[in-house]
Amino acid sequence: MTPRDHSDAHDGPWSDLERPPLSAASLRRALVRGGSLWREVEVVRRTGSTNTDLVARAAAGEAAEGAVLVAEAQDAGRGRLDRRWTAPARSGLFFSVLLTPTGVPVQRYGWLPLLAGVATATALSRVAGVDTALKWPNDLLVTVDGEERKAGGILAERAGADGVVIGIGVNVTLRADELPVPTAGSLALAGAATTDRDPLLRAVLRSLEQWYGDWRAAGGDPGESGLLETYAAGCATLGRTVRAELPGDRSVTGEAVAVDGDGRLVLATEKGVQEPVGAGDIVHLRPAEDA
Repeated sequence: MTPRDHSDAHDGPWSDLERPPLSAASLRRALVRGGSLWREVEVVRRTGSTNTDLVARAAAGEAAEGAVLVAEAQDAGRGRLDRRWTAPARSGLFFSVLLTPTGVPVQRYGWLPLLAGVATATALSRVAGVDTALKWPNDLLVTVDGEERKAGGILAERAGADGVVIGIGVNVTLRADELPVPTAGSLALAGAATTDRDPLLRAVLRSLEQWYGDWRAAGGDPGESGLLETYAAGCATLGRTVRAELPGDRSVTGEAVAVDGDGRLVLATEKGVQEPVGAGDIVHLRPAEDA
């Protein structure tokens, strides 16, 4: 995610008293402890991309599993399909974590971004008191004025031979006049009970630790770990008519009927076939758009 204004004069720690800075020391005291997944929590005022930084550190042997890098603002943050997402400094949660799921077959690594989506959605729903849903594969949706809005997203990147960096971005206090696009939203606009980023970040990281531990203990099996069932229950894409815009300028329209064991979205098309989609952009269609 990237800030709209790149001037340091506008993103100092106390330039907006309604958006106080995070305390790295407080987060470390709460999260870094014996037996915890989280070994290091760093908060930086500004960077290009927490994902890029953490991938580079992992490749250089300067970061180990459990490293957490948080940025108050990003200049070159990216979402899926290399999309950019704008947000003022300290208006959201912008962070990346390094995981090394040794013992899990590499072919199951594709479940990690979906796992992060489940962990994020369930944590924010519980702590912020807002209804959350997931748009396949891992966009976080909230309801604003009766409409689904994207309030966050997740990006996974390989880091070295066995590492995966998971980047998570969530709009927390974005106001209506700050939205980068009309379809964006934030926890505040969804009526969140709290927009204090400290407990929100703690909750997401603790939820991620639990889900990751269960999934890893199950050898990455999404069924045995309960991940597949929970993801499907919270996926707003299932049961709807969607258009999958695929690589190579190809698209498929159909009803999203399932998420399979590989994390792919299964579409029932008008041709009477079920087509699994593993990559691409999913558009939720209204009835008049079904074509």
